[in-house]
Amino acid sequence: MSKNKKVIFITGVSSGIGKACAEHLANKGYPVYGTSRKVTSPTRKNTDSGFLEIIPMDVNSDASVQKGINYLINKEGRLDVVVNNAGFGIAGAIEDTTIEEAKRQFETNFFGILRVLRASLPIMRKQESGLIVNISSIAGLIGLPYQGLYSATKFAIEGLSEALRMEVKKFKVNVVLIEPGDFQTQFTANRQKTIESEKNQTYQEDFRRALSVIENDEKNGSSPEKIALLLEKIINDPSPRFRYLVGPFSEKLAVFLKKIMPAQLELILMKHYKLL
Repeated sequence: MSKNKKVIFITGVSSGIGKACAEHLANKGYPVYGTSRKVTSPTRKNTDSGFLEIIPMDVNSDASVQKGINYLINKEGRLDVVVNNAGFGIAGAIEDTTIEEAKRQFETNFFGILRVLRASLPIMRKQESGLIVNISSIAGLIGLPYQGLYSATKFAIEGLSEALRMEVKKFKVNVVLIEPGDFQTQFTANRQKTIESEKNQTYQEDFRRALSVIENDEKNGSSPEKIALLLEKIINDPSPRFRYLVGPFSEKLAVFLKKIMPAQLELILMKHYKLL
């Protein structure tokens, strides 16, 4: 059983933001349990005073999520921080997105978080302490063209987190949202295109131009280590804010502009994504 340091649980640590956060916190001496669908048995890497143990877990499965949480509790006896990071993106026009594709997007990005919350919150309530960090996105604040279903899942996470924060406050459980902009991760390479987006001529040219801009912005984004540093700061803050928007100044400005001049922002976004 780990002593002194908070026990941290992070979903989706095989790459990108999850990997950066898990490795950074383990190197800072925390006991970190990360999850991945790519491993078949637990693998552990010790650091000077902490460790990163990656355990098999699929957030699309109730049984798999509960098994992962049970594994951690059997080893540690407590759970201090949950970081809901697992997710993926689909791209394509909304009209070109099938119901099955939309369901698959929500299954991981939204219901995956709900499963982890349902498994971990009873533990935190009993402890009367805990921190939930949900990884949202700037796409959860501004609907982005040709990422409509991805944006929808992130908007849903925003609403879920707002409600959850009020529900669990009396149990001394904190809820925080991290809203990243564009970062250099494998998210870009792993993005899935809707099947119809490759066939339907109606949106094809606009989609290709917009996707090219999206991918270029991501490839020129910052390292996810920036988010790892922010997460460490949040974990050590006794009274963290609810929302942390992290990314380039231009993206933060876009969120501000939506509040005061939404019509103008729409034109700015359409020009940026070469839709005008």
